Amino acid sequence: MTKFASVKAAGGQLELRDLTSHDVPAIVDYWLHSPSEFLDAMDADRARLGSPEQIHERFATAIRTGDSGQSRIAFAIWLDEKFTGYTLLNRHSDEVNYGHWHIIDANLRAKGLSTTLYPWRIKMYFDVTPISRLIHQTRTSNLGVNRMLDKFVAVAESGYVERPDGVGIPGEFNLRYVRREDVPKIFTRARDLGILTEDEIPTAKLA
Repeated sequence: MTKFASVKAAGGQLELRDLTSHDVPAIVDYWLHSPSEFLDAMDADRARLGSPEQIHERFATAIRTGDSGQSRIAFAIWLDEKFTGYTLLNRHSDEVNYGHWHIIDANLRAKGLSTTLYPWRIKMYFDVTPISRLIHQTRTSNLGVNRMLDKFVAVAESGYVERPDGVGIPGEFNLRYVRREDVPKIFTRARDLGILTEDEIPTAKLA
């Protein structure tokens, strides 16, 4: 298991790690037992979500194998040695790739974890895969996520998406694009926002 980032946050020590089979049941529980109003707020399509067995299989097969062509890769978010959430990279082509992000602990949402880990998450996607571009596809009604992303990446276009990536229903989405060469600028932006210091900016060249 690889640890991709370990950073201090207001709530403790945040880490990005490879997802393991021990993490998958908590993800299944998140999708099956979150309140209906929470799933409705995400506009989750119950039919696309599937059965407990299908959810488990999706994430079990998204555990990183090391294959550069793996189409779906999930990573774990830990806070002070507690599994707190996950991020999923869905790969379709060199230019079409989507990142998803979920904090499964309801008590830790809107606490700044997503903002703190954002630069490291994006760097991780590009480090472990040969993709050239990542797409953020966020529902226009999701004000919290859009405010977070506004700090780093501007909206390129907005419009109706009939079949969103992931398990969402059709709707209006903002699209933002991040290219491999944009990653250093994201870290510089994080420094300017006071999210990290100059010494914390990674100097290693992207893979």
